[in-house]
Amino acid sequence: MSQDQDHYSYTLYADPATAKNFDARRFGGPIGDLVASQQAAVLNEFLGPVAGRSILDVGTGTGRAALLLAAAGAIVTGVDASEEMLAIARTRVQPGQPITFAHGDAHALAFADRSFDMAVSLRVLMHTPRWRQCVAELCRVSRHRVVLDFPSARSIALAQSLGRKVLHAAGGRTEPYRVFLDSTIEHEIAKHGFRVRSVNRQFVLPIALHKTIGSPGVTTRSERLLEKVGLLRAVGSPVTLVAERCASS
Repeated sequence: MSQDQDHYSYTLYADPATAKNFDARRFGGPIGDLVASQQAAVLNEFLGPVAGRSILDVGTGTGRAALLLAAAGAIVTGVDASEEMLAIARTRVQPGQPITFAHGDAHALAFADRSFDMAVSLRVLMHTPRWRQCVAELCRVSRHRVVLDFPSARSIALAQSLGRKVLHAAGGRTEPYRVFLDSTIEHEIAKHGFRVRSVNRQFVLPIALHKTIGSPGVTTRSERLLEKVGLLRAVGSPVTLVAERCASS
């Protein structure tokens, strides 16, 4: 087993129980539904019409984003390092859907340069051992656009990340994810010939707090108020961005 594969982002998601409970934990309940619908809306906005386009979903997990894109007519390949997660994704494919799920590593994608019209990677950079290599690979295989997301270092996620790192170091079973500044991601993308075109920030308050309250109405109203006073733009998280390949690259 390589050093990377000792990392929690490999071992945790290789656990069958984690894979089985993944969607319920991430997208369960009324707030989970809201998070999922907002994610779908952002993908639709950032990618535009996808019918007939080839899209690679890196870190596809149980295939939620990949299946949405395939339902919109895209020709989708979803890759993930966890066979347990992929097994669940494959059960969700409808007959005739233009989608393939395959084992793969975000650090070394088994595809030629510019093999896909677009590449998508959600909730990967925050966990992966070598995030810069993952960005390089996403840009390498995409002809036109890359969509990715990350928790903002200017948000409450910073404190949550630090707390998880402490817990993980003490032997706790958790995901000690990293946070990013927008400028760090933009600089890394620019190194590979891409330029950020649009950014979406999802929440000011932690998703865990919204889930505890459990009211989509309260979440929507409170977040709109915080957006009006400028907090969403300043400290909203997670951040999703779309970058386009520069004409000269």
